[in-house]
Amino acid sequence: MAGNAHSPGMDRPYVPPGRDGRKRRLGRRALLVILALLLAAATLLLHFGYRRYMRAAYPLEYSEYVEKYAEYYDFDPAFLYALIRTESGFDPDAVSRAGAMGLMQLTEDTFLWAQSRSPEGESLPVSELFDPETNIHYGTLVLSLLREEFSDTGTLLAAYNAGIGNARRWLADPAYSDDGVTLKEIPYPETAKYVEKIPAAERMYRELYGL
Repeated sequence: MAGNAHSPGMDRPYVPPGRDGRKRRLGRRALLVILALLLAAATLLLHFGYRRYMRAAYPLEYSEYVEKYAEYYDFDPAFLYALIRTESGFDPDAVSRAGAMGLMQLTEDTFLWAQSRSPEGESLPVSELFDPETNIHYGTLVLSLLREEFSDTGTLLAAYNAGIGNARRWLADPAYSDDGVTLKEIPYPETAKYVEKIPAAERMYRELYGL
């Protein structure tokens, strides 16, 4: 019957004007907050994942000996960690094509020279270079002896990698040095790369561990 006909929407509860709009806005805000929290959590996880990965790539191995001899010879531990990582990847049994051995890759001649300049006056066999403490001790001593002649860190690293004779020759050549102290160019590509690599690794150690 016409008298019982219902108007469209007649059975719906009364909603004051504007309430649906407010609900929709509140819903959108809640969604945005949830998305922001999820994004923050994902960023945090990525950050910690990255740090864990990088710490695995830049480990603090043999820290007892690194810290001990860094302090004794007045070097930054981050510098020694960077050098060991670059030289041997923390492999105490590493041997190069040139016959350099152990963590800090010392040759037999360099080891004998370092022992002759050591206050301890030791006479150790070359096999001792595969002992981590002995290698770090004499490797750091070599760096200390080089620092007496080469005050610039880049030049010191060039001498450690390519030899004292080459470093002296380059410093005396105007094509490679303007002041006889720093090297503006290194003719050995391997050594030039090495001199850049160590400071980069040192910076990474500082960033990862606050050294």
